[in-house]
Amino acid sequence: MSSVLRPTAVRVETLSGAVPAELMAFVDADPMVNAVVSERLRVAGSLEPRRLGGTLLAVRDASGAIAGAALSGGILMPLGGGSEQWRALGRHLATRRRPCSSVIGRVAAVEALWAELAGSWDEPRAIRAAQPLLVLDSAADLPAGDSRVRAVRPDELDRYLPAAAAMFTEELGISPYRQTGVADYRRRVESVIATGHAFAVFDEAGDVVFKADLGVVSRHTCQVQGVWVRPDQRGRGIGSAALVPVLRHALSLAPTASLYVNDFNRPARRTYARLGMREVATLSTILF
Repeated sequence: MSSVLRPTAVRVETLSGAVPAELMAFVDADPMVNAVVSERLRVAGSLEPRRLGGTLLAVRDASGAIAGAALSGGILMPLGGGSEQWRALGRHLATRRRPCSSVIGRVAAVEALWAELAGSWDEPRAIRAAQPLLVLDSAADLPAGDSRVRAVRPDELDRYLPAAAAMFTEELGISPYRQTGVADYRRRVESVIATGHAFAVFDEAGDVVFKADLGVVSRHTCQVQGVWVRPDQRGRGIGSAALVPVLRHALSLAPTASLYVNDFNRPARRTYARLGMREVATLSTILF
């Protein structure tokens, strides 16, 4: 007697209330990729969207266990699972107005989500198909760095802000002032400075030559973001030397330092390789 095998049923639900241990374990199973969400969950202490920065969606399998998840807010971040779970999330989100300005996650997750979303969401303005996620777990072999690198002071906001905006525009192809508004972006940069997580090299005129931020510090990794060298100073090794103190500081806060880079940015990839950073995953980003 023959039987017909049916695909495992999955269902998507919105989680609320306290952070269940099952969810935390699921997120931390991919600690480098999910660092941002892991830290948000820890800090927020609940699944309240305003505190978490989005709605946590879970995909449960036939047994009721979490088999996939995503944080849906200003950024849509798939957190784990496989093709079946990502497509289920995509179908769920396709019936709703797009809430995000970008989608970011492992390549396979983003591709599966987009296969379901492309028919109902608007055309993206850019797709960064391959972004290596790099990790450094020891400062022992780092070379001597640029001693001029230091944390940006609150009173230097107006000098740092143009460099932060220039980096954002260059990286994402749109001015941050168009995306979030002048006041909102200023407050965002001001908050990074206030935490001591903005680093820079200033020239004799007081203008920024190099900048980098610590975007998130989780119990697994300290993620470096916004690495930028002023265009007229590129090609002189400034970025490589200036990044060393930033990486050392990152490794004083977490067991690893990490960052991701566009695969086509060959100068940056060579720099990170020289500093001993290794690839642990490949991400993809869709920008709207």
